Amino acid sequence: MFRLIAKRLLQLLPTLFFVSVLIFSLQQLLPGDPALVMAGEEATPEVLAEIRARYHLDQPLPVQYLYWIGGVLTGDLGVSMRLRAPVGELILQKLPITLHLAFMAMFIALLIGIPAGVVSAVKRDSWIDYLVNVIALAGISTPNFWLGIMLILLFAVNLGWLPASGYVSPFVDLQRSLATTILPAIVLGTAIAGVIMRHTRSAMLQAMESDYVRTARAKGLYERVVVWKHAMRNALTPVITLGALEFGVLLSGAVLTEQIFSIPGFGKLIVDAVFNRDYAVVQGVVLITACTYILLNLLADIGYILANPRLRP
Repeated sequence: MFRLIAKRLLQLLPTLFFVSVLIFSLQQLLPGDPALVMAGEEATPEVLAEIRARYHLDQPLPVQYLYWIGGVLTGDLGVSMRLRAPVGELILQKLPITLHLAFMAMFIALLIGIPAGVVSAVKRDSWIDYLVNVIALAGISTPNFWLGIMLILLFAVNLGWLPASGYVSPFVDLQRSLATTILPAIVLGTAIAGVIMRHTRSAMLQAMESDYVRTARAKGLYERVVVWKHAMRNALTPVITLGALEFGVLLSGAVLTEQIFSIPGFGKLIVDAVFNRDYAVVQGVVLITACTYILLNLLADIGYILANPRLRP
């Protein structure tokens, strides 16, 4: 197990290097002069020259990359030109909010998607199977922004049960935190639940037709034992991959949902940085997101081995 993890970590090093180069290179395509953004439209040439020298913007691109990656390796992601604050501190402030929202959304997605997929596979070609598939397709097809607005209109405006926007940390007020995050978590979780349900159903149908399932039934085991213990364990392998990737999507793709519910999370940080040409923040956020995807893929590989002993070396 440890040798496999060490091998995967070594394989990730070239990927991380390529990702860092790509992030830095694409950043240069953004329009505008970061020194001019920081100094203002009426800045003198002397002030612009001083800013470029301070942030190494007057150096060739390879030299700028070396300065940047050197700072990243020491934990320095740069300084926000707009907020005058370290990028690392901004990320540490915003990332827990999006992580909280992502964990809630993934919990909802797994709570709905996996049981629904299993039931749909067991009741194949029945009215239950058709109903579950229709609901899953509706969840996948419904735009997040529309669903968010409808939920706000129903539960916040008409019924007055939940707040329409805002965010409260669970460490400040757990009940208030649940009230402010349940609607955006439902918005994000329903779409992923539909995807997980479809993949779980497909994996379960394949597992239910396997020889070991037929053998388990021939031994006289209860059907629920055959389904949940034998078939389900092997069907979880593709679901683990999907769950890891979808969690990464939640971290990077919750922009619209955070905007609708006025949640000051990771998505809002990147949107504000792009509109204000805050290059250091954009680079830091994209780098953290890419590293999160890579880490989630590694965790998915480990989850494969834990879920399916046949994959162990």
